[in-house]
Amino acid sequence: MSAALAALLDPARSGAGDDRPVAGHVGADVPVELLTAAGYRPLRLSGSPVEDASAGRRLLGGGLDPVAHSVLTRLLDGAYGPLDVLVVSRDCEASLRLFYVLRELRRVEPSVALPPVHLVDVLHLPHRTTTRYVRAKVRGLRTWLGERSGRPVGDDALAAAVVAPDRVRGLLRGLGDLRSTRRLTGTEFLGVVDAACALPPARAAELLTALAEELPVRDPRPGHPVHVTGSAHDEPSVYATLESAGLLVVGEDHDRGDLLVAVDVGVPSDPAGLELALAERYQANGPSAPRSSIAERAAHTAARIRARAAEGLLGYVREHDDAPPWDWPAQRAAAGVPAALLERQPYGRIDPDGLDRALADLRRPAVAA
Repeated sequence: MSAALAALLDPARSGAGDDRPVAGHVGADVPVELLTAAGYRPLRLSGSPVEDASAGRRLLGGGLDPVAHSVLTRLLDGAYGPLDVLVVSRDCEASLRLFYVLRELRRVEPSVALPPVHLVDVLHLPHRTTTRYVRAKVRGLRTWLGERSGRPVGDDALAAAVVAPDRVRGLLRGLGDLRSTRRLTGTEFLGVVDAACALPPARAAELLTALAEELPVRDPRPGHPVHVTGSAHDEPSVYATLESAGLLVVGEDHDRGDLLVAVDVGVPSDPAGLELALAERYQANGPSAPRSSIAERAAHTAARIRARAAEGLLGYVREHDDAPPWDWPAQRAAAGVPAALLERQPYGRIDPDGLDRALADLRRPAVAA
């Protein structure tokens, strides 16, 4: 393993030496630039498929993506450490229900140690009226964070907070493109993305730059190259299972991988345009299953398969994640490579019989659309 990759994947790296107050956030649509500009250290909350999530399930109810059960349980257990604020985006039904339960718990159970919580509602229709709505939500979050931190979020701080994440996104996109040369496993890439989001941007950029220089001389990773679609993966268990079975994940279309870094904000010449730039970036954040049309998803999937030289398309869908299966027929038809779908999978795991069938399907000749 390269030195830069080892440093990025070091489990002790997150938050080390960073004494800023912590802003936990949930979902793909939270403008992390605002959290940084307000003086917080952003921490995106992940679940754990190996921990008991019964407390979260009891409060949220069944029939919901189990990641939300895990996140709520971990919040109640203090697993994320002290959080000064918590921002939840309305990126899916599970995130929205999580927000409502957290807000109600703070109201009726003051003994439960939960931080102040705020909902940011970002819509994704390609209309200017949608942009105006999202800009108002961005402004509302900016005001709320200023009130919580005790100082307004100024334009200079916000501009600085935009530049650094944009640079990190660009470096991650470059590393993502190197996956077509098979120098990085999908499991490693998920770890790199997670690290880049947890580290201070300057340190993340330093390590990502070093990794980009080291990867071209690394031996190609073994495995049958596939593009993964379907549910998002907030931890690496599924990727590790796929790659131990002989696959190599060279691309994905979820917001913990390639989609997280697909779009930059950019600093406008007029500081007054910063809120608009943020609104447009998060409005265009996609195309993910809950927020994009079937045609957009199919076209994106086909383009990424070609760009990454993937030789198969694998759909992985967790139980109670209802959006991805609607996209699958069009994605499979557009892919031009062998395809296999794993539905109703347990969080963090794959049904062994289903995996065996998928591996066989991925090695069959593609059927013409």
